[in-house]
Amino acid sequence: MSVTSHRDLDVWKVAMELARDVYAAARAMPKQEEFRLTSQMLRAAVSIAANIAEGHARATRKDYAHFVSIAKGSTAELETLLLLARDTELLPQTTAAPILDKIERIAKMLARLHSRLKAAPQS
Repeated sequence: MSVTSHRDLDVWKVAMELARDVYAAARAMPKQEEFRLTSQMLRAAVSIAANIAEGHARATRKDYAHFVSIAKGSTAELETLLLLARDTELLPQTTAAPILDKIERIAKMLARLHSRLKAAPQS
């Protein structure tokens, strides 16, 4: 299957799942965190899929790699925020663990994609 849209990318599909998972987890967090940790978690989660999509729509591999790099940064940010939420007991371990597993999977996928984009195109 050829990739004609960002919607064809497995990493984008998993990032969208992740964003939905984070939204569900955010609903379970204390209301007083709504404009603090919860808000940052949601922005980081959305940023991953959004930057993959934006990068894919760019005209050059260099631009695409740049947006994948931003998505990698958002992935690390989200992981940090989730670990903090878990460690401060704002989010139960049973909720955080599968999300953290998905983050690790996406981080690996983004690293592979970034490496391919940075590699010289084959003739």
